[in-house]
Amino acid sequence: ESYCTFSLSSDLTAGGLPSEEEIAKDLESNDAKVKRQALKAAIYALLGGETMPRILMQVIRFCINSQDHQLKKLMMLYWEVVPKYQEPTSDEILRAAGGPIPRKMLPEMILVCNALMNDLNHPNEYVRGSMLRFLCKIKDEEILGPLLPSVKACLEHRHPYVRKNAALTVFHAHKLFGDHLIPDGPELISNFLETETDAGARRNAFLMLFNQSEELSIEYLAKNLDKVSEYGDGFALLVLELTRRVCRRDPNQKSRFVRVIFAMLSSESAAVSYEAAWTLVSLSSAPSAVRAAATTYATLLNSPQNDNNVKMIVLERLDDLKTKNPKVLQEIIMDILRALSSPDLAICKKVLDITGDIVSSRNVQDVVSLLKKEVIKTKSETEKGAAYRTMLIKSIHGCATRFPLVAEGVVHTLMDFLSTDGSMQVIIFVRAIMEQYPELRSSILSKLLTTLSEITSRNVMCVCLWILGEYCDTSDILQEAFSDVTTQLGEPPFVKTKVEEVKKDKEEPKLVTKNVILADGTYATQTVYTEAKREKHEDTTPSLRKMIVGGDVYLGSIVSSTLTKMCLRASYLLEAVAVKDMVVKSVLAMCGIVKMAENCNAAHQSNQADCKDRVTLCIRVLLDPVANEKFKDIFLTQGRSTFSHFLASVKEREGAGSKDSASKETTPVAQADDLIHFRQLRNQAQGADLDLDDGSDLARAIGYSGAGSLESELNHVYQLSGFSDPVYAEVLVTVHDYDIKLEILVINRTPNTLSNLSVELNTMGDMKIVERPQSHTIGPLDQITIRASIKVSSTETGHIFGTIVYDDLATGNKVLVNLNDIHMDIMDYIRPAICTDESFRSMWAEFEWENKVAITTSITDLFEFLNHVVKSTNMKCLTPHDGSEKGNFLASNLYARSVFGEDALVNVSVEKKDDGKLTGYIRIRSKTQGIALSLGDRITSVQRGLAEGQAQ
Repeated sequence: ESYCTFSLSSDLTAGGLPSEEEIAKDLESNDAKVKRQALKAAIYALLGGETMPRILMQVIRFCINSQDHQLKKLMMLYWEVVPKYQEPTSDEILRAAGGPIPRKMLPEMILVCNALMNDLNHPNEYVRGSMLRFLCKIKDEEILGPLLPSVKACLEHRHPYVRKNAALTVFHAHKLFGDHLIPDGPELISNFLETETDAGARRNAFLMLFNQSEELSIEYLAKNLDKVSEYGDGFALLVLELTRRVCRRDPNQKSRFVRVIFAMLSSESAAVSYEAAWTLVSLSSAPSAVRAAATTYATLLNSPQNDNNVKMIVLERLDDLKTKNPKVLQEIIMDILRALSSPDLAICKKVLDITGDIVSSRNVQDVVSLLKKEVIKTKSETEKGAAYRTMLIKSIHGCATRFPLVAEGVVHTLMDFLSTDGSMQVIIFVRAIMEQYPELRSSILSKLLTTLSEITSRNVMCVCLWILGEYCDTSDILQEAFSDVTTQLGEPPFVKTKVEEVKKDKEEPKLVTKNVILADGTYATQTVYTEAKREKHEDTTPSLRKMIVGGDVYLGSIVSSTLTKMCLRASYLLEAVAVKDMVVKSVLAMCGIVKMAENCNAAHQSNQADCKDRVTLCIRVLLDPVANEKFKDIFLTQGRSTFSHFLASVKEREGAGSKDSASKETTPVAQADDLIHFRQLRNQAQGADLDLDDGSDLARAIGYSGAGSLESELNHVYQLSGFSDPVYAEVLVTVHDYDIKLEILVINRTPNTLSNLSVELNTMGDMKIVERPQSHTIGPLDQITIRASIKVSSTETGHIFGTIVYDDLATGNKVLVNLNDIHMDIMDYIRPAICTDESFRSMWAEFEWENKVAITTSITDLFEFLNHVVKSTNMKCLTPHDGSEKGNFLASNLYARSVFGEDALVNVSVEKKDDGKLTGYIRIRSKTQGIALSLGDRITSVQRGLAEGQAQ
């Protein structure tokens, strides 16, 4: 393959490429524009594989002395791609006998070198600089050699643009042919650095020393340590890279660079300070170094000049520091929390996640007070909305659970938000506090009763009623709660009155026609609809009664259960007369709820039977002494104990997760019988594990693991053609997030030479080929590996298909071989993830794409089927099952997230019939259509495959 550093778009030669004769004729034109178009066409033809030998001399004759700057730039591109050597003869190939074939430069290149030297000595500094930049792309010793004296002279040019490009050219020449062409390059650049004043030229010169002569670069840095901050950002970044390289090889050198690294932490450049902090942490784990780096990160996080991407990167670094140095981050936790002022919700969420793990008894009061202020701000701010308020409430909930002293101070503040968007998260927090802190129950109940009339959410109202039914343990609170609930509920029947229905249809719009005068003085007819002014009527109906009258059957059953619990608990706290009065009111209300359920609309018909059964049970418990004796303890104690067990299981799960993460962090890096390596005893060639870009860390970053790599590669090898085809092909597919790498092995099974062999690939789905395979020539019975690259933009099952096209030199025929399709599995992009039940429900209601798959399987056990689905789809089961549960029904939620950030929700609802077969449905929901359909196809194929395998 020819070396080239650029490509041109195809629209330059729209309508087809001109012939070689046409290009040669256009190059003779006196019009510079025509010459430019002809030269562009020649460059494009050379990039496409054409040789065009006549064009080289035409360019030398008619373009080389042109003063047009655009034409000069095009000529530099042309010199880069034009063949510079003669084609070897058959005798030269035979004499080489498999070794390197000697190459002879074209005679015309002598004229080209002369033209290049003229541009290097051009009086215009920008022509000189452009030519120096072009020489950095040349890899031919015969061309660079004669030009080096002029390049060295450019190091002393008056203009900095020429000097900085001359330094890069010297670096390029010394890197390729330092021993032959410019052996004194490092000393030349070292002397150049002593007198250079331009920041760009100094940076390029130091880059050359940094790569070609490390000793000279360290010597120069030692002389100018105090001036590094004055040398610009590019120079400082090179110093940091040099520091990492030297200290990785020789840890004893760290003391030489510590002072300059600490000085760079306060740099005005965000890039320099960030790199300095990262370098400091990678070289030292001392508390002072970590503290300085963390402070720098916090400063970058709160800098208004940095965009959201920079802040997310800084937060990732802080998250890394948190795992090993949590106490250091506790000192700057308030500085990190200042980033909550960002309007981006992703940044706020990351900040709360980081600070939630490092809150301690020393700073919890300050953290909670700041979070309370942020929650109060959300009343007036609409930019972030309810999602931000929910995140804040979750963080406060976590602090209150770990530190009981702050619970009392925040619960009353949060209860003011029971009538806002984030009310569900607030009431869940209040419910947990009621169970965990008995001393706060009386004050919370009083506050809850005062805000009961302001609650407009049906789900929040259900939780409030459950709290009132479970925790009203004193006579005063019980009577007040019963009175407030019955007052909010009102008197039965719970149906809409006829007056309310008539008011809606009372006033109808009227059609009125009248004459009007237009702006130009003419008359016109105007027809308008008029409506009578509606009287402002304030609806004073309590929200609880509105919901019941609206046909909310489930809320009606919750109200019945709450009233029953209050009446049963009143039998221990109040006199018989008061209890009897409460029972009468409760039974009347329950009868009205049953009547409402019978007349409800079709949306609530499915809950009607359940509501009737539950309300009937509540009435029997209140009126039948035998039922009262049997169910009293269940009503009064079972609900609270179940909720207590739920909180304990949640805490246990969180504890298990923290233990797992802690065990991962404390996993020993060396076993008991491993060899011990002392860095001080290593020689310089062995290096030391000090930096983050070591080989092992890089392997972990890209997800590569040496163990089992052969087996995983064999699982991703696909046969593309048959064994009887003249060309056999197979492909190794490597999937890494957004990229798919194809390594296609092509074997010529014929005794003929195949020329212009190319693999033409196409894709189906959300995939795009970014690197198409090039054409090759394969000898008889030879083989070659061809590579291609594909970009993936969404989680969707895709197909790659194509053909192999080649010319058979023996027969002169053009042959096409159709290839088998490559099926890309969605499982390569799915990763198991965890989310809360509230988040799952909100996403389930929000996502619009649903795929419903019927269950067809030969598995007869419910839990075995669930585990099979979880394993086959690579998802996480959010519903805890211990396996000891017995029954004929199973419902579970599964969740996963793709590498593209797409959420996949799955609900498994399965029933075991009397004949032992499993029936039901698996419903998949996602934001995009592709992941829902692909995941459904995966589940369907897995079920069918299992059924066939077991049948055999």
